Amino acid sequence: MRMSPSRFSQRRKAVVIGAGIGGLAAALTLAVSEFEVVVLERHPSPGGKLRAISTLAGPADAGPTVLTLRGVFDALFASAGARLDEHLTLVPQEILARHFWPGGGVLDLFCDRDRSRRAIAGFAGRRDADAFDRFCADTARLFEAFDAPVMRAPVPSRSGVVGKVIAQPGLVPMIAPHRTLHHALARRFRDPRLVQLFGRYATYVGGSPYHSPAILSLIWQAEARGVWSIAGGMHRLARSLADLAEAKGVGFLYGTDVERIETAQGRATGIVLRSGQRIGADAVVFNGDPRALALGGVGPELSDAAKSSLKSERSLSARVWSFAARVRGPDLAHHNVFFTNDPQAEFDALQAGRLPRDPTLYVCAQDRGAPALSAPDGPERFEIIANAAPLTRGAPPVREFETCQTVTFGTLAKFGLNFDRLPASQALTTPTGFEALFPGSAGSLYGQSPHDMMATFRRPTARTGIAGLYLAGGGVHPGPGVPMAALSGRHAAEAIMQDLALTWTCRPMATPGGTSTA
Repeated sequence: MRMSPSRFSQRRKAVVIGAGIGGLAAALTLAVSEFEVVVLERHPSPGGKLRAISTLAGPADAGPTVLTLRGVFDALFASAGARLDEHLTLVPQEILARHFWPGGGVLDLFCDRDRSRRAIAGFAGRRDADAFDRFCADTARLFEAFDAPVMRAPVPSRSGVVGKVIAQPGLVPMIAPHRTLHHALARRFRDPRLVQLFGRYATYVGGSPYHSPAILSLIWQAEARGVWSIAGGMHRLARSLADLAEAKGVGFLYGTDVERIETAQGRATGIVLRSGQRIGADAVVFNGDPRALALGGVGPELSDAAKSSLKSERSLSARVWSFAARVRGPDLAHHNVFFTNDPQAEFDALQAGRLPRDPTLYVCAQDRGAPALSAPDGPERFEIIANAAPLTRGAPPVREFETCQTVTFGTLAKFGLNFDRLPASQALTTPTGFEALFPGSAGSLYGQSPHDMMATFRRPTARTGIAGLYLAGGGVHPGPGVPMAALSGRHAAEAIMQDLALTWTCRPMATPGGTSTA
């Protein structure tokens, strides 16, 4: 416990439910705008999905492993008069990811586009290297076109998108509105391995390349613009944000369950804890899966706040291993992908709610990737991620731990990657485990599915239909991912300040998307 609610003054008060990145960003933004803020978190530490599991080699990440769109966090720290690199050691990754295929194919992609082009030319030939150049140029145009009216906007603007397309009609074939991402990539690249590689970016927002719209190709730009690891692990980002927020006066109550959000005359007026204690507030930010609201998780009277989330298809979940071990086999970068030989079969299984027999596996070698850093002498920390279906698509397999362990480590062994010890059951988080950690999510890690062309416009936004109740997190616009969750928190805070007619006192954002309201 960090503070007592009795210490609240008579200033405007906000309660943030959930200390994930969205909630932390909202709390920090409100605190530097003269709000009295308390954050309630049911877990013992901040971070939400940005979490870690203890191992013999130290805490191993068990959530996001990569920092992209760094400018979002530079701006967030700057708004509180701080510098990101004074709180965390960020290590730029020269190799964005190392990719392995059955049969021995290996391809590195780099932060330097020319190096990536040369690598692709040696891997797949000059024609696909030229296609890669066009792909980078096209996705950069898409990213720039939709950054302001969609990703940075508090509410995605259809008119803004239409205006961009009218002004730049050349965007239409890049958007390819009637094609899936897989189909669009197959028209670009001759080598099916490159189609598979760039199709994988659909999974970053919980989708399948065979069902996601082609416009999701722009996700590549998030990595193309730079990837950083954080010394000690990505979970330290959440800890640093919480420490900065606390220094600005935010109170944190960990290990605290919220029983319900109170309302009066159609307005959120505070929360009641499981202990029976009440905390009043002028604004409440719910940093959780919006589906939990629709299910009545914090009060049946709030079920209409995000009722569309009950009808929407859920995004993918994952099976995540976090552990420490010694390893032998192929040389690993910080980020590594071991591809299946049959991606269609993998995603068909996921769509049907089954465990793929031959999955693609992402392996983060957490202690590698810094300049001149070789493999550690002793055990090193690993996070291994396999895509999984949400609980809405079927029941978990019988003997899930044993099955998952056999499939995961058997698959890696075929690539020659072997560990000196296999992790125990506490090292594995399954869709069932994610539902327990994040109630109402059905195990989904990314909220609503991105498979519909209009999915972006159907996501809940910061404001709800209940006055005083706001949303933040990866299940809310602008969507999943660490920087997007942070932007959602900023959007929620800005909406609160607008609605309560307060003066914006933060420093201007260093990236587009900030607002200044009087």
